[in-house]
Amino acid sequence: MSDLIPQETESRQYYKEDLSFNWETMVFFSQCNINKNLSLNELLKLTSDIAVEDFARRGMSRETLAKNGIAILVSRDSFRIHKFPKENQRIVVRTWEEKSEALQFVRAVEIETLDGEKLVSGITAWLLVDLNNRRILPIKKFDEMGLRTPTLKKTEHDCLPYGKIQLPEDAVLLDERFIKYTDLDANGHTNNSRYAAFAVDSLPAEFQGIEFKDVRINFAKEAMLGQKVQVFGKIDKEAKKIILVGKTESGTSFEAELLW
Repeated sequence: MSDLIPQETESRQYYKEDLSFNWETMVFFSQCNINKNLSLNELLKLTSDIAVEDFARRGMSRETLAKNGIAILVSRDSFRIHKFPKENQRIVVRTWEEKSEALQFVRAVEIETLDGEKLVSGITAWLLVDLNNRRILPIKKFDEMGLRTPTLKKTEHDCLPYGKIQLPEDAVLLDERFIKYTDLDANGHTNNSRYAAFAVDSLPAEFQGIEFKDVRINFAKEAMLGQKVQVFGKIDKEAKKIILVGKTESGTSFEAELLW
Protein backbone atom coordinates (compact mmCIF):
# COMPACT_ATOMS: atom_id res chain seq x y z
CA MET A 1 0.00 0.00 0.00
CA SER A 2 1.30 3.44 -0.87
CA ASP A 3 2.67 5.56 1.99
CA LEU A 4 0.53 8.38 0.60
CA ILE A 5 -2.67 6.56 1.55
CA PRO A 6 -3.63 7.24 5.19
CA GLN A 7 -3.92 4.21 7.46
CA GLU A 8 -7.52 3.10 7.77
CA THR A 9 -9.09 3.51 11.21
CA GLU A 10 -12.16 1.72 12.50
CA SER A 11 -15.15 2.88 14.50
CA ARG A 12 -17.03 -0.09 15.88
CA GLN A 13 -19.75 -0.97 18.35
CA TYR A 14 -19.92 -4.24 20.25
CA TYR A 15 -21.07 -6.00 23.42
CA LYS A 16 -18.73 -7.62 25.92
CA GLU A 17 -19.43 -10.68 28.03
CA ASP A 18 -20.39 -8.45 30.97
CA LEU A 19 -23.22 -7.12 28.72
CA SER A 20 -21.69 -3.65 28.53
CA PHE A 21 -22.20 -1.89 25.21
CA ASN A 22 -18.98 -0.46 23.78
CA TRP A 23 -18.35 2.16 21.13
CA GLU A 24 -14.84 2.62 19.80
CA THR A 25 -14.53 6.04 18.20
CA MET A 26 -12.38 9.15 17.95
CA VAL A 27 -12.61 12.61 19.50
CA PHE A 28 -13.07 14.87 16.52
CA PHE A 29 -11.97 18.49 16.14
CA SER A 30 -15.57 19.76 16.18
CA GLN A 31 -16.23 18.06 19.51
CA CYS A 32 -13.50 19.96 21.33
CA ASN A 33 -13.37 23.28 23.17
CA ILE A 34 -10.67 25.95 23.05
CA ASN A 35 -8.46 23.75 25.26
CA LYS A 36 -8.59 20.91 22.67
CA ASN A 37 -10.52 18.85 25.22
CA LEU A 38 -13.82 17.09 24.61
CA SER A 39 -16.36 19.77 25.58
CA LEU A 40 -18.91 19.14 28.33
CA ASN A 41 -21.84 19.36 25.95
CA GLU A 42 -20.19 16.83 23.62
CA LEU A 43 -19.57 14.56 26.63
CA LEU A 44 -23.32 14.64 27.29
CA LYS A 45 -24.01 13.91 23.63
CA LEU A 46 -21.71 10.89 23.61
CA THR A 47 -23.07 9.38 26.80
CA SER A 48 -26.69 10.00 25.81
CA ASP A 49 -26.25 8.67 22.27
CA ILE A 50 -24.60 5.45 23.40
CA ALA A 51 -27.41 4.86 25.91
CA VAL A 52 -30.06 5.35 23.21
CA GLU A 53 -28.17 3.02 20.86
CA ASP A 54 -27.86 0.36 23.56
CA PHE A 55 -31.62 0.51 24.18
CA ALA A 56 -32.30 0.32 20.42
CA ARG A 57 -30.07 -2.71 19.85
CA ARG A 58 -31.88 -4.50 22.67
CA GLY A 59 -35.27 -3.93 21.04
CA MET A 60 -36.16 -0.67 22.79
CA SER A 61 -35.75 1.92 20.03
CA ARG A 62 -37.50 5.29 20.27
CA GLU A 63 -40.03 4.03 17.73
CA THR A 64 -40.79 0.88 19.73
CA LEU A 65 -41.17 2.85 22.93
CA ALA A 66 -43.46 5.37 21.21
CA LYS A 67 -45.69 2.55 19.96
CA ASN A 68 -46.10 1.58 23.61
CA GLY A 69 -46.93 5.18 24.52
CA ILE A 70 -43.76 5.82 26.47
CA ALA A 71 -40.38 7.53 26.27
CA ILE A 72 -37.18 7.22 28.30
CA LEU A 73 -35.60 10.59 29.07
CA VAL A 74 -32.34 11.42 30.80
CA SER A 75 -32.92 13.12 34.15
CA ARG A 76 -29.60 13.41 35.99
CA ASP A 77 -25.92 13.03 35.10
CA SER A 78 -22.83 12.84 37.27
CA PHE A 79 -19.33 12.50 35.85
CA ARG A 80 -15.83 12.30 37.28
CA ILE A 81 -13.30 13.43 34.72
CA HIS A 82 -9.98 11.77 35.51
CA LYS A 83 -8.43 13.13 32.34
CA PHE A 84 -10.20 14.94 29.53
CA PRO A 85 -10.40 13.09 26.21
CA LYS A 86 -8.30 15.05 23.72
CA GLU A 87 -8.66 16.05 20.09
CA ASN A 88 -7.84 13.14 17.71
CA GLN A 89 -7.63 10.66 20.60
CA ARG A 90 -9.19 7.26 19.99
CA ILE A 91 -11.45 6.23 22.86
CA VAL A 92 -13.87 3.54 23.97
CA VAL A 93 -17.20 4.71 25.38
CA ARG A 94 -18.85 2.01 27.50
CA THR A 95 -22.28 1.81 29.12
CA TRP A 96 -24.48 -0.68 30.95
CA GLU A 97 -27.73 -0.71 32.86
CA GLU A 98 -27.74 -1.10 36.63
CA LYS A 99 -30.53 -1.99 39.05
CA SER A 100 -33.35 0.51 38.62
CA GLU A 101 -34.76 2.69 41.36
CA ALA A 102 -38.53 2.96 41.85
CA LEU A 103 -38.86 5.93 39.48
CA GLN A 104 -35.56 5.93 37.59
CA PHE A 105 -33.53 3.73 35.31
CA VAL A 106 -29.87 3.78 36.36
CA ARG A 107 -27.09 3.61 33.79
CA ALA A 108 -23.31 3.66 34.21
CA VAL A 109 -20.87 5.02 31.66
CA GLU A 110 -17.10 5.01 31.23
CA ILE A 111 -14.69 6.43 28.70
CA GLU A 112 -11.25 4.86 28.31
CA THR A 113 -8.28 5.01 26.01
CA LEU A 114 -7.68 2.02 23.73
CA ASP A 115 -5.04 0.93 26.27
CA GLY A 116 -7.61 0.85 29.07
CA GLU A 117 -6.73 4.09 30.88
CA LYS A 118 -9.87 5.48 32.50
CA LEU A 119 -10.68 9.00 31.35
CA VAL A 120 -14.27 9.53 32.51
CA SER A 121 -16.62 7.60 34.78
CA GLY A 122 -20.24 8.44 35.41
CA ILE A 123 -23.67 7.44 36.59
CA THR A 124 -26.89 8.65 34.99
CA ALA A 125 -30.59 8.48 35.82
CA TRP A 126 -33.42 8.19 33.29
CA LEU A 127 -37.18 8.67 33.66
CA LEU A 128 -40.01 6.66 32.13
CA VAL A 129 -42.59 9.10 30.75
CA ASP A 130 -46.15 8.56 29.51
CA LEU A 131 -46.32 10.28 26.11
CA ASN A 132 -50.04 10.95 26.42
CA ASN A 133 -50.00 12.97 29.63
CA ARG A 134 -46.23 13.53 30.18
CA ARG A 135 -46.46 11.95 33.62
CA ILE A 136 -43.55 10.05 35.15
CA LEU A 137 -44.28 6.33 35.44
CA PRO A 138 -42.84 3.84 37.94
CA ILE A 139 -40.22 1.56 36.41
CA LYS A 140 -42.29 -1.50 37.35
CA LYS A 141 -44.74 -0.42 34.62
CA PHE A 142 -41.95 -0.80 32.08
CA ASP A 143 -40.93 -4.16 33.51
CA GLU A 144 -44.52 -5.37 33.11
CA MET A 145 -44.32 -4.65 29.36
CA GLY A 146 -41.69 -7.36 28.97
CA LEU A 147 -39.46 -5.33 26.68
CA ARG A 148 -36.36 -6.35 28.58
CA THR A 149 -35.29 -8.44 31.55
CA PRO A 150 -34.53 -6.14 34.52
CA THR A 151 -30.98 -6.32 35.81
CA LEU A 152 -29.92 -6.55 39.45
CA LYS A 153 -26.38 -5.44 38.64
CA LYS A 154 -24.86 -2.77 40.89
CA THR A 155 -21.25 -1.60 40.78
CA GLU A 156 -19.11 0.85 42.72
CA HIS A 157 -18.67 4.28 41.18
CA ASP A 158 -15.94 6.85 41.85
CA CYS A 159 -18.03 9.81 40.68
CA LEU A 160 -20.28 11.88 42.92
CA PRO A 161 -23.81 10.52 43.40
CA TYR A 162 -26.47 12.28 41.35
CA GLY A 163 -28.99 14.26 43.35
CA LYS A 164 -30.59 17.62 44.02
CA ILE A 165 -28.39 20.68 43.45
CA GLN A 166 -29.36 23.61 45.64
CA LEU A 167 -28.85 27.13 44.28
CA PRO A 168 -27.35 29.45 46.92
CA GLU A 169 -29.48 32.44 47.91
CA ASP A 170 -26.73 34.86 46.88
CA ALA A 171 -26.55 33.56 43.28
CA VAL A 172 -26.41 36.26 40.60
CA LEU A 173 -27.50 36.47 36.99
CA LEU A 174 -24.59 35.36 34.79
CA ASP A 175 -26.13 35.03 31.35
CA GLU A 176 -29.35 34.89 29.37
CA ARG A 177 -30.20 33.52 25.96
CA PHE A 178 -33.12 32.39 23.83
CA ILE A 179 -33.81 28.82 22.68
CA LYS A 180 -33.21 28.64 18.92
CA TYR A 181 -33.89 25.99 16.28
CA THR A 182 -30.33 24.62 16.46
CA ASP A 183 -30.91 23.80 20.14
CA LEU A 184 -33.64 21.31 19.16
CA ASP A 185 -33.08 17.62 18.45
CA ALA A 186 -34.92 15.12 16.23
CA ASN A 187 -37.77 14.98 18.76
CA GLY A 188 -38.27 18.74 18.47
CA HIS A 189 -37.10 19.24 22.06
CA THR A 190 -34.13 21.13 23.47
CA ASN A 191 -31.40 18.51 23.52
CA ASN A 192 -30.05 17.77 26.99
CA SER A 193 -26.49 18.47 25.86
CA ARG A 194 -27.42 22.09 25.12
CA TYR A 195 -27.92 22.79 28.83
CA ALA A 196 -24.26 21.92 29.44
CA ALA A 197 -23.37 24.42 26.72
CA PHE A 198 -25.58 27.04 28.38
CA ALA A 199 -23.81 26.38 31.69
CA VAL A 200 -20.29 26.74 30.27
CA ASP A 201 -21.19 29.79 28.17
CA SER A 202 -22.42 31.58 31.30
CA LEU A 203 -18.98 31.45 32.92
CA PRO A 204 -16.56 34.39 32.81
CA ALA A 205 -13.50 34.11 30.54
CA GLU A 206 -11.15 33.27 33.42
CA PHE A 207 -13.02 30.00 34.01
CA GLN A 208 -13.09 28.82 30.40
CA GLY A 209 -9.66 27.22 30.73
CA ILE A 210 -10.48 25.23 33.86
CA GLU A 211 -10.52 21.45 33.55
CA PHE A 212 -13.39 20.44 35.81
CA LYS A 213 -12.96 17.22 37.76
CA ASP A 214 -16.55 16.58 38.80
CA VAL A 215 -19.65 17.59 36.90
CA ARG A 216 -23.27 17.08 37.91
CA ILE A 217 -26.23 18.28 35.89
CA ASN A 218 -29.96 17.78 36.43
CA PHE A 219 -32.69 18.36 33.88
CA ALA A 220 -36.06 19.71 34.97
CA LYS A 221 -38.70 21.58 32.98
CA GLU A 222 -37.75 21.80 29.32
CA ALA A 223 -36.87 25.19 27.90
CA MET A 224 -39.06 25.60 24.81
CA LEU A 225 -38.35 27.19 21.43
CA GLY A 226 -38.36 30.99 21.78
CA GLN A 227 -38.17 30.99 25.57
CA LYS A 228 -35.52 33.03 27.35
CA VAL A 229 -33.20 31.07 29.62
CA GLN A 230 -31.59 33.00 32.44
CA VAL A 231 -28.58 31.35 34.06
CA PHE A 232 -27.98 32.22 37.71
CA GLY A 233 -24.95 31.06 39.61
CA LYS A 234 -22.41 31.36 42.35
CA ILE A 235 -18.68 30.90 41.84
CA ASP A 236 -16.84 29.84 44.99
CA LYS A 237 -13.12 30.05 44.24
CA GLU A 238 -12.11 28.89 47.71
CA ALA A 239 -14.22 25.74 47.48
CA LYS A 240 -13.38 25.38 43.78
CA LYS A 241 -17.06 24.95 43.02
CA ILE A 242 -19.60 26.58 40.72
CA ILE A 243 -23.36 26.17 41.13
CA LEU A 244 -25.59 27.14 38.20
CA VAL A 245 -29.33 27.09 37.58
CA GLY A 246 -31.08 27.85 34.31
CA LYS A 247 -34.60 29.25 34.53
CA THR A 248 -37.38 30.26 32.14
CA GLU A 249 -40.71 31.90 32.94
CA SER A 250 -42.05 28.33 33.28
CA GLY A 251 -39.60 27.30 35.99
CA THR A 252 -36.19 25.70 36.44
CA SER A 253 -34.87 23.99 33.31
CA PHE A 254 -31.51 22.72 34.60
CA GLU A 255 -29.17 22.69 37.59
CA ALA A 256 -25.41 22.19 37.36
CA GLU A 257 -22.50 21.75 39.73
CA LEU A 258 -18.93 22.08 38.47
CA LEU A 259 -15.89 21.34 40.67
CA TRP A 260 -12.20 21.61 39.93
